[in-house]
Parts: sequence; structure tokens; C-alpha cells
Amino acid sequence: MKVATYNVNGVNGRLEVLLRWLHEAHPDIVVLQELKAPDARFPIKEIENAGYGAVWHGQKSWNGVAILARDQEPLLTRTGLPGEPDDEQSRYIEAIVDGIVVGGLYLPNGNPYPGPKFEYKLRWLQRLHDYAAELLELDVPVILAGDYNIIPTELDVYKPERWKDDALFRVEVRDAYRALAGQGWTDAVRELHPGERIYTFWDYFRNAYGRDAGLRLDHFLLSPDLAKRLAKAEVDKHVRGWEHTSDHAPVWIELSEKTIKRRKR
Repeated sequence: MKVATYNVNGVNGRLEVLLRWLHEAHPDIVVLQELKAPDARFPIKEIENAGYGAVWHGQKSWNGVAILARDQEPLLTRTGLPGEPDDEQSRYIEAIVDGIVVGGLYLPNGNPYPGPKFEYKLRWLQRLHDYAAELLELDVPVILAGDYNIIPTELDVYKPERWKDDALFRVEVRDAYRALAGQGWTDAVRELHPGERIYTFWDYFRNAYGRDAGLRLDHFLLSPDLAKRLAKAEVDKHVRGWEHTSDHAPVWIELSEKTIKRRKR
């Protein structure tokens, strides 16, 4: 099973790019972020014509998340995280696909630091932490995938010293990510590429993609049972080089049907 996450940076404005990648990559499940479209403007006909069922949680001009499943309809189980009833930002969606609970998320950016946006990011992370613990207690296979807007370590950013006061790299945010993973989740990309400098985002400015001056912001956290089935984890970096493309590249993992024996590091 191939599962992907992709911040499309506008599902309608970059629909041709998304459809081209779906045709090329053939993922079984896709988590999308930054739809930047209300529910009524989600391009469901085009998605269905590409062979995918979908559930989505949109918002006008900003945010928005979706889950696609090839040749089937995802079973929607949740939109939004518990813990802050007045939060209207469309940043979390959850569905069951082939017996797997798939949580698609788009964390707040949090900039500028310090300020209310950063405080909102920390509250959102705490809500995610609390809810993720509940998911683990269910003892079912779970994937939490999406644009976390978090640079976990210095290995995940091209010049760490320039980012120390950015909300993506603040120590409070990195600590929160470590605490989340410490519940028992596995960072899929880092599990299979422990020492590699891997990026998933390149800014549009200053030829960042051409210079490979990137960040790793898009992550898969896997529950223990799925971590044992992790076979591959890669970034479709070339998609970032397409015309009129997103500033993120698709990231994907491959899950085997059976447990994979892997040497402990």
C-alpha cells in the first residue's frame, strides 16, 4: 500500500499538477493540505475521474485538508481536533481506509514569533498530543500525516542558524514534536533515512529549489503496528520542479502486508 501526503498550495489553482502527479505516482491513499477552497469548490468530479474517492474539510482562501482513496470512498470519522470548540480553522480530517485510521493534518505556521499565532500553534500541538494518545489507546493501525510546519532537527533544514527564532524551528515546537513521537509513534522518513539530509519544502524565492535550500516539514507518524510494516519512505522531489507547482513536494511511504524485520539502531 502506497500512502502519500502533499501540500498542494491551492487545490484548484494547481489541479493540473495534482492530477498529473496522481497519474504518475498511483498512490492508494493521499492526504492533501492547503486546499484554499470552501467545501463547495472542492474539485470532486476531477478527482473522481482520476479514480479516487474523497472526503474533505475546506475553508475559503485558507487552510483546508482532504483524504483521497483510490477506487473507493474513505469513511469520514472526524473533522477538527477536540479541545477548542471555537476553532474554525480547517486543519484536521480523519477517515478509515482499508482498516487504517488516516489522520490528515495541517499545523499552524505560528509566525511571527513571539505572538498570538505562535501561542495558537502551541495550543494546537497540545490538542494533537492529547488526541494522538487517545488514538494509540485504541490499538488500531493509525497514520498521522501532513504538513506539520515543524522542522524536527538541524538535519531537516539547510541553515539551522538562520531559523532559531522561526516558529517552524523554535525549541518549544521541536520539543512538542519529540513529545508527540515519544508516545510511541514512528517518524517514517527518519526511520528509513536516519542520517540523510532530506527536504520536502523549498521556498519560491532566491532559487531555493535550484540551490536545494529546503526544509523537511511534511511527516508521517505511524502507530507501532504500522511501523513494523514500513517498507519505503521517499520524497517525489522532481514534482517541485514542475511548472506552476506547489512549494512542497509529495512525500510517500509504502506499507507491506506483513511485518518487516529491521535491525534496531
